[in-house]
Amino acid sequence: MMNFEDFDISDDILKAIGEMGFKKSTPIQNKAIPIALKNMDITAQAHTGSGKTFAFSIPVLEKIFIPDKSPQAIVLCPTRELCMQVAGEIDKLAKYVKKLKVLAVYGGQPIGKQTRVLKKGVHIVVGTPGRVIDHIQRGNLDLIGIETVVLDEADEMLDMGFREDIEQILNASPRQRQTLLFSATIPQEIRKIAKNYQNNPKFIKIENKKKNIPKIKQYSFKTNHEHKFDDLCKLFDIYGIKSALIFCNTKKGVDFVFKNLKKNGYSCQALHGDMTQKTRDKVMNKFRNGNVDFLVATDVAARGLDILNLDFIINYDVAQNHDAYIHRIGRTARAGGSGYALTLVTLQDIPAFDNIKRQNKTGIEEKRIPTDEEIEDIKNNLVMDEVKNSVRNGDLEKYIKIIKKNSSSDLSSEEIAAALLKRVREN
Repeated sequence: MMNFEDFDISDDILKAIGEMGFKKSTPIQNKAIPIALKNMDITAQAHTGSGKTFAFSIPVLEKIFIPDKSPQAIVLCPTRELCMQVAGEIDKLAKYVKKLKVLAVYGGQPIGKQTRVLKKGVHIVVGTPGRVIDHIQRGNLDLIGIETVVLDEADEMLDMGFREDIEQILNASPRQRQTLLFSATIPQEIRKIAKNYQNNPKFIKIENKKKNIPKIKQYSFKTNHEHKFDDLCKLFDIYGIKSALIFCNTKKGVDFVFKNLKKNGYSCQALHGDMTQKTRDKVMNKFRNGNVDFLVATDVAARGLDILNLDFIINYDVAQNHDAYIHRIGRTARAGGSGYALTLVTLQDIPAFDNIKRQNKTGIEEKRIPTDEEIEDIKNNLVMDEVKNSVRNGDLEKYIKIIKKNSSSDLSSEEIAAALLKRVREN
């Protein structure tokens, strides 16, 4: 690892990085920043959460010529959420770069507002491919001055059907540009884009899976369709889960889990591709702010989500493949933290899940769903653990006095404690 001071970075950006609490670079930053600063093309395989936003944002910022108010760099992202996140990170890095303008452009927001900002002058555009094309066709966005194009989460953009849009944007950009491509996986389609649109790119591969996944405890639980939802609720009890992101493979599955969770009194919301962008933003903000405990989502709807302090990912449905599984569980254990990934596996899921297990280098431990009696013991033990913590923390004198005062030959302190436990458990 290198310190950011070891790179050829301007003092203004170093000051902002320091205020954000970062000192040492991550592996992707360590490898990509020096190459990108030399204006060379990069194809980088790096997983979500690896620190790649800094890896391309710092070199992009170093090249910006402030007096020129036309767009000089464009960053393409698969989702509105990721656009907002990337634009926000660039803004933080550019805190002390005077008069630098960054704009996020995406669908779901009135195009007029974005148009007005573009007309005033913007140095860096961060956008979804569809909305960028829209601005180009309307004459709002001229790419003639573009010096750097960044493809962030390139494989996800291709999965979402943006290939033609991406190629149109690359073809509309100057040939003598720098192209930085970042992707969690490098399938054949990504290799074709690199071959056709990059100039002798340097290939970087960061084995983030080995570094990140060990911090995620991965467990699987055999179930069947009849008891699957009940087993989901049992997982909440087993692990004392207060908040989680729950993945389903279809909109129908999301709606089923959401409706049944709500019926059982859980605070939850659903997220899928059929919702309007405005509704999706509202749902995401509720979950991020802790106003909703459980978010049930499809893979497409959850792309680009970055939620800190999320301890549990639950695969209600087994992911379609290993890459999708890795993308899902990567929503937890962010920024060096730890987390749990729990997967419910029916008999029909076994072939697909076996393929995932074969490719998973860290292993997924198979566990058994406890019986109802065992669940009761687990719930009691969770309450008793909290009680023991209260005893260790002290400050119980006034409560001890109340217990002693109410204890008698007919009512022991043990009976009072048992009655209190019962009251806690039944309320």
